[in-house]
Amino acid sequence: MLLSPRRDRDGILAVRKSRAASMPKSATKWRFWRKSKRAVLEENDQKESKRKRSAPPPVVVTQVIRQDYDHQLLEPKIPEKKVPETEDAIRRKTMEHLLNSRLSPKVTPITNDYEISNHVLGLGINGKVVQCYDRNTRQKYALKVLHDCAKARREVELHWRASNCRHIVQVKDVYENSYSGNKCLLVVMECMEGGELFQRIQDRQDGAFTEREAAQVMYEICVAVKHLHDMNITHRDLKPENLLYSKPDITGILKLTDFGFAKETHLKDTLQTPCYTPYYVAPEVLGPEKYDKSCDIWSLGVIMYILLCGFPPFYSNHGLAISPGMKKRIRLGQYDFPSPEWSNVSQEAKNLIKGMLCIDPAERLQIDAVMRNNWIAKYMEVPATPLHTGRVLREGEEMWPEVQEEMTRSLATMRVDYDTACLKQLDHTNNPLLNKRRRAKQSANNATVPTPASPTPAS
Repeated sequence: MLLSPRRDRDGILAVRKSRAASMPKSATKWRFWRKSKRAVLEENDQKESKRKRSAPPPVVVTQVIRQDYDHQLLEPKIPEKKVPETEDAIRRKTMEHLLNSRLSPKVTPITNDYEISNHVLGLGINGKVVQCYDRNTRQKYALKVLHDCAKARREVELHWRASNCRHIVQVKDVYENSYSGNKCLLVVMECMEGGELFQRIQDRQDGAFTEREAAQVMYEICVAVKHLHDMNITHRDLKPENLLYSKPDITGILKLTDFGFAKETHLKDTLQTPCYTPYYVAPEVLGPEKYDKSCDIWSLGVIMYILLCGFPPFYSNHGLAISPGMKKRIRLGQYDFPSPEWSNVSQEAKNLIKGMLCIDPAERLQIDAVMRNNWIAKYMEVPATPLHTGRVLREGEEMWPEVQEEMTRSLATMRVDYDTACLKQLDHTNNPLLNKRRRAKQSANNATVPTPASPTPAS
């Protein structure tokens, strides 16, 4: 019997309803409210991304062969954390880079980059220093003109390599040009407008120079010397005239300059040429024996001595730049700490000077030991005791240029040829740092000379 379409439909609907009644509620829901295929895919993607976010980080697996087994085992390997480099490691890398670097002077005309002025900043032994300006930034610089030769190239090379230090005058550019018809090296350096170290102490108007300030100055000089010694460079001409301030105000930084005597050495006792400024020369440099970079420590000791009192520990009684008696006292290490200049200076400072002015280079303090000394390392804790330094320097203000000229003549004789260096015999002159001592000695000599009797008039 054929069913009508409506009856057939009703029968089918009835069957479907009976089946749905016997199914679970969740299945019924899924059966009649079926989700679209796209919605299902989106829901699966969300679940997968949630699972990945909550999963732990992947473990790196490596194969390790055990000797006591014939098969390979897989063991987890934890990634190593990168340890940051220490300051010493970074410093060693920097030093290696500086030691391996070499200077390549520019051959383009210096006038392309700098405007050269006629203003002379200074007259050195090897040439003059004039003022120049960067054409792009208008920054002021100092231009040092050197006659191109092997010794000048060594000076520029060492200064350029060592200028990566806060307390060493920075070399910005080096040109290989002709200047006034001669082949020259043109060295562009930062302009030091603060003047020399002792001139700054002498001109100060805000009270006496103190021991704490002297300790800070010595710390800054030692930073420069340590930088050089770490690069196996010996300066050989440490003196106050080569210590300049970058600016005239309190923001000025003390920096070391003039590498005319500097030399690179990798071995001990390899220097032999007597290059020195008389007041600051180490005893081993005066003799025929070889010496090393410890001669710079002796010069540091002399500078520290003068900073604390205003006069040098070794001097000539005849007003000469150097004399046989002065050489003898240097070789024997004969000096003292006279009153009143040294009455209030701390014993710690005196002991440090004794360690640096040791006549035996093997027993003399090295730069690392000097910088570890509490008087240097903790200079802010040094007592601010007023010193006589400024007064003593001002007493000899008028005579100081004459003394500098004498020492410059001595240095000029040495710089002509390092291998045949000698000192000229200089005429008698006044020494501004030693006027008081020489007058005292003359007074003592006059007191011992008997006064001649007056002639009796003839009758």
